[in-house]
Amino acid sequence: MSATEIVPESTPATASRQAAEEGQRPDEILRVENLAVHFPVLSGNFIRRQTGAVKAVDGVSFGLRRGETLGLVGESGCGKSTTGLAILRMLPVTRGRIVYEGEDITHHDKRRLQAFRRHVQMVYQDPYGSLNPRMKVRDIIAEPLEVHGLAGSNAEMRERIEAMLATVGLLPYMADRYPHEFSGGQRQRIGIARSLALEPNLLICDEPVSALDVSIQAQVVNLLMDLQERLGLSYIFVAHDLAVVRHISNRIAVMYLGRIVEIAGRDDLYREPLHPYTQALMSAVPVADPVAEAERPRMVVSGEVPSALNPPAGCRFHTRCPRVMPVCREVDPPLVELDETRSVACHLYPAPG
Repeated sequence: MSATEIVPESTPATASRQAAEEGQRPDEILRVENLAVHFPVLSGNFIRRQTGAVKAVDGVSFGLRRGETLGLVGESGCGKSTTGLAILRMLPVTRGRIVYEGEDITHHDKRRLQAFRRHVQMVYQDPYGSLNPRMKVRDIIAEPLEVHGLAGSNAEMRERIEAMLATVGLLPYMADRYPHEFSGGQRQRIGIARSLALEPNLLICDEPVSALDVSIQAQVVNLLMDLQERLGLSYIFVAHDLAVVRHISNRIAVMYLGRIVEIAGRDDLYREPLHPYTQALMSAVPVADPVAEAERPRMVVSGEVPSALNPPAGCRFHTRCPRVMPVCREVDPPLVELDETRSVACHLYPAPG
């Protein structure tokens, strides 16, 4: 391709055709297939050699529908945030495919990645560390517009920044303040405004409320839900707080040690979790009714999460599972689609038929 050749924009018809060719459903905005992110472990003082790899994400597959929120939950260190960063290609992908709008972006170069990231943005966990303390709010929101060549005139830029602040519930005069002059909830709103400046279709929210007070968490979650309804956004919502995930998600994917062990609709997952690990997570969620809390069944797991440097053979949960069978120690169960709404990776649930 010559330097002056222009890459044509994808139309809905071509995007739909590309999606079919890439194995992506027409209603999906994103498909992740067998995604793996391994971090090499090096040893040696002078000659460094790779002696192993931390398998932070190791074979994750899921689809995200347009206008949907997919919650990604699990214990700390299970690979949730790494999955989100890999989708944005902010971490190197060891294997697998990431298909966005029918286009495989797994091996895009820097120029094509910049075009992709205009449509997919991230909301970070720490509202204190994710904003440059030396920049005014006006400059923080303007930065992505300048990077992507969408700044326009000074008047247009000022109007756009004020519109972004209004969208997240902040006042126009706040554009001339610095981040330290805001509360944690306000800073996260600024981070959301920065993410929305490029008018993306997909937001990856990496535990966006975990660093906030409980009273502020609900305000930010409700803001995200309102923005989704108004702007038609799709979300991948990474979190460990199951109550927050239940409130905002349409579907939930449960991760354990770099793998997805169950995907189901929100209500189905909370009403009847299938995988033993999901059952253990749900039984740990407190219930406000003391009678119901005392009577409900408990699923308790023992032991520690194995190391991602040397995960166990077979099912990765078998070292802690109260329902372990001999086959679990030898055969790694695939993620099997039980019906249109639920998939599970467990030998207790063989594939239909």
